[in-house]
Amino acid sequence: MIAGAGAAALAAWRPRRAGAAGGSPLVIGSKSDTEGALLGNLIADALENSGLPVERRLGLGPTLIVRSALLSGELDLYPEYTGNVAFFSGTETDPAWKAGEAAYAAARRLDGARGLVWLGRAPADNTWCIAVNGRLARAENLVGMADFARMVGADRIRLAASTEFVESPAALPAFEAAYGFRLPTNRIVSLPGGDTAVTARAAAENISGVNAGMVYGTDGALSALDLVVMRDPQRAQIVYEPAPVIRAQTLERHPEIPAALDPLFAALDAATLRRLNAAVAVEGRTAEAVAAEWLGQRAGTR
Repeated sequence: MIAGAGAAALAAWRPRRAGAAGGSPLVIGSKSDTEGALLGNLIADALENSGLPVERRLGLGPTLIVRSALLSGELDLYPEYTGNVAFFSGTETDPAWKAGEAAYAAARRLDGARGLVWLGRAPADNTWCIAVNGRLARAENLVGMADFARMVGADRIRLAASTEFVESPAALPAFEAAYGFRLPTNRIVSLPGGDTAVTARAAAENISGVNAGMVYGTDGALSALDLVVMRDPQRAQIVYEPAPVIRAQTLERHPEIPAALDPLFAALDAATLRRLNAAVAVEGRTAEAVAAEWLGQRAGTR
């Protein structure tokens, strides 16, 4: 998701410019979250395994820092989410962003005008979700947002979420409009940051009476914390499917890159991404080790 970033942070980071004359390594970036590090390492490892030299610039910061680095030529490619292009382009109210294929097509079209190319996307939606304490979900047969709305109406929900999730028209208000409920402010624990590890744990452990939390669709700790993600059949939320975004100039020099990365991302469904994220977030392994192991397993099954 998009997070604010100061110009000073970008100015403080000045790597060697990407795309120099022949033989220069491909500069791979990523955001500073668990999944960003995982996907960045998968991209870098896959390209190295294809015989391409790579320079890692992983964990650079939030979305706008990494996006700016790509546009300025400091990076050659990095993993991004289709739905973020809705905010880059100011088109977040377009219903196209709520369907996977349409969102991907829109991202490709809009970023194509900026000299960027979206490679093959993963079939895993890392959108905003609401997860409910597992014990409560099983006791009340809660599986989707309509069930969640019923519990809100019975004054049985206390939600932990970021201020952005509560206030952004694309987040909680979109759920409320789609499913016909209104969560009172006194039933919300609003946090300044967007760390879903905090909101998920609060829901899992009933901290301060919380029994539901803002999460992302591919969070790794959902199963470990016994949380049930409420399904969103009305597609209230924008789709956030990850894919490598590459500078068109870089792709012209290395047309072999899609063959190395497209099959990789096609295999990253939601269950796989949750499992890999859990290996980092729950088991405490490094993103580098998890990425290398998964790529090795894939190579061994061919």
